[in-house]
Amino acid sequence: MNLVKSTGTFGFYTIISRLLGYLRDVLIAITLGTSVLADVFFVAFRIPNTFRRLFSEGTFNAAFVPSYTSERAKSKTKSNKFANEIFNLLFLGLMFLVLLVEIFMPAFVKLIAPGFVDDEEKIKLVTDLTRLTFPFLLFVSLSSFFAAILNSHNKFAAASAAPIVLNILLIIILFFGNYFGDNLIYYLSFSVSFAGLLQLFFLYKFVKKFYTLTFTFKFIINNKVKFFFKKLLPSIFSSGVTQINILIGTIIASFQASAVSYLYYADRIYQINLAIAGIAIGVVILPQLSKYIYSNNKKKIIKIQNKALELSMFMSLPASIALLIGSEEIISALFGYGSFTEDAVINSAKALFYFGLGLPAFALIKIFSTFFFANHDTKSPFYISLISVILNISISIYFFKSVGFIIIPIATTISSWFNSILLFIYLKNKALFQFNKLFLISFFKIIFASILMGIFFKFLMTTFENYLAYEQSFKSFYLIFSVLLGLVFYLLTSFFIKAFNYKDLQLRY
Repeated sequence: MNLVKSTGTFGFYTIISRLLGYLRDVLIAITLGTSVLADVFFVAFRIPNTFRRLFSEGTFNAAFVPSYTSERAKSKTKSNKFANEIFNLLFLGLMFLVLLVEIFMPAFVKLIAPGFVDDEEKIKLVTDLTRLTFPFLLFVSLSSFFAAILNSHNKFAAASAAPIVLNILLIIILFFGNYFGDNLIYYLSFSVSFAGLLQLFFLYKFVKKFYTLTFTFKFIINNKVKFFFKKLLPSIFSSGVTQINILIGTIIASFQASAVSYLYYADRIYQINLAIAGIAIGVVILPQLSKYIYSNNKKKIIKIQNKALELSMFMSLPASIALLIGSEEIISALFGYGSFTEDAVINSAKALFYFGLGLPAFALIKIFSTFFFANHDTKSPFYISLISVILNISISIYFFKSVGFIIIPIATTISSWFNSILLFIYLKNKALFQFNKLFLISFFKIIFASILMGIFFKFLMTTFENYLAYEQSFKSFYLIFSVLLGLVFYLLTSFFIKAFNYKDLQLRY
């Protein structure tokens, strides 16, 4: 496996999905802005979208891939049998959960949007919309199961391309939004679940080459299955801690008008970089890292870990600096049209600034957690993540009344840095990770290149200040132009100071 090329393949389709997701959100911003309808839809969409990220962005992989890889090393028959036992339990368990939540949806909605409780019309609308979106949980979880099998065979393209289906369908609905009138949010909510079903069929077409599905209503719970599910629940929490923190933030933000929307739009921006800097790298290295840990090849383990960390910092540090410098210009150029007011730009930009401070930490959590998962350890990052979430909740609740919604991205960033530092300390203490000399040299070069890029990007923001103003119609063009110039500057600087070894494009790990 070539780490850089595999990450590039996964990252390419993920970026396509995120860009389509951005187009989707631009259309939502133009149509709904930060109105009551926008808040209501984002709450209904947040639940399935959070589960999509939790399951499709490495969490299911974390528990499944190491066990499945171990079974594959024995025989194809054993790995297929193990996969079928997991699939059947997963399907039956999720079907029961979805039906249960659908029946008790009003009570469930009050838990996820307590700030809406006093508004009967709002709470009824959220309940109706969440009933339409919630089946997506079943479809995306089973899709993630198929994706994990593909990833175990180092096939990353189909799995990373599958989420594109959701964005395309939502974009089509939004393009015809005028025809739907007030029912638009109902069509959007229904299309979420329908897209999940299409995504499931799409992945099954590819996974048939490696896995034969045998469905049964029997509950087969042997020691291997028990071990898997013992790993799965902690991995959902630990690998998806950033998404859990954002979900908690959404619940708290529901007490302030439009705050849910501000956080949603800010979240969409930094997720584009996180998709590659953390998620793609974590997903790609897990199968190979699990294999070398199983065979006790320490030289390969250290090499993959250090290169993954280097690649993650190479992509997340300059992105973080760019978000800190141009948060307002970025939000304005990407979303500042139609119903999206100037006040909405300012408030969303504040949230993006503080999320930007945490971007490297979000990426590090994904990478460090993968090092644990490859060693069949999901409990250690779970406990660390639990402390992190408690810290996040405490800060958010304590300061929310005095500071408002902005405390949510601040608390998320503080708790994420705390989480990443604890993960690193624990990895070192357990001798599950060690630096090599090449990483430390490259890391300081990456920091230097990122600072130079930041200075150049600040110059561009100042130069194009008038063209990036809220009232300008073509501000997105100047933003994209500035970002591309900044990217080229960063890559050229990195090339000349050798902050990243481009020979890695030819290396196999």
